[in-house]
Amino acid sequence: MAAAGAETKETENHKNDCSIQLLNPHIATMKDDVLYHFNLSTSTHDFPAMFGDVKFVCVGGSPSRMKAFASYVARELDLERPGMDHVNICAGTDRYAMYKVGPVLSVSHGMGIPSIAIMLHELIKLLYHARCSNVTVIRIGTSGGIGLEPGSVVITRQAVDACFKPEFEQIVLGKRVVRSTHLDDQLAQELMQCSKELDEFPIVMGNTMCTLDFYEGQGRLDGAFCTYTEKEKQEYLKTAYAAGIRNIEMESSVFAAMCGACGLRAAVVCVTLLNRLDGDQIDSPHGVLVEYQQRPQRLVGYFIKKFLKKN
Repeated sequence: MAAAGAETKETENHKNDCSIQLLNPHIATMKDDVLYHFNLSTSTHDFPAMFGDVKFVCVGGSPSRMKAFASYVARELDLERPGMDHVNICAGTDRYAMYKVGPVLSVSHGMGIPSIAIMLHELIKLLYHARCSNVTVIRIGTSGGIGLEPGSVVITRQAVDACFKPEFEQIVLGKRVVRSTHLDDQLAQELMQCSKELDEFPIVMGNTMCTLDFYEGQGRLDGAFCTYTEKEKQEYLKTAYAAGIRNIEMESSVFAAMCGACGLRAAVVCVTLLNRLDGDQIDSPHGVLVEYQQRPQRLVGYFIKKFLKKN
């Protein structure tokens, strides 16, 4: 097994005020860096001018949800103007969407580990080239709860894999590389304090299990394939609950690993759409689900507004 810290030395920062650490010495030798999936390039875009003031990056699966979050943050920060339409910075590609509101960047990441990992590689490089510092990154999304009422919001203490281990494993050049999935404890506590001040919906702190798919990987009985029983599923989920796991999704482990490796302060805030101990299918009315999905946005928006007022 290769140790994460030994895979490469950190690239020297552009300037002392750049806190983004790239674990890739090759970037410094490139004349042009093309962020293909963002349709951005260092030779055609002025990254420091476009993104140098970014202090918060919020990421979520859906492009429409992240545009809605940009609009919400604009209203909360009094940056919304009549008739304003938030421009998708990545409009030249259909892979991801990106919106900027003052010091807040709102970016979609698609579904699952591969999709968010690609986005994070290019996002981290974007922040590096923009010479950003003291950046906080928060994933806001949806999940399946374990032992929680639908609509509950989970602030992740630690991301774990399907075997409940706090690590993210990747094969690099045929070798197994394991990275820690530790998240920022202080940030999680700050978000928890904000939830108490907001006091609008149930919020808990717990571990989040990140799986490789939505069906078999999460022990569902309603996929095209299923080789286990309801009893086995229940035993697995109850064991997960006993291990401190309160929700299941498909992005948190690689998100925590990549942000941690690059020195980014990071958190995961997800709403639960159902209690997996009670069933597998998401069958709440559309309006109810829409309101559930707004809950992480409201908490994170409150946190950002509070931070900016203090600073």
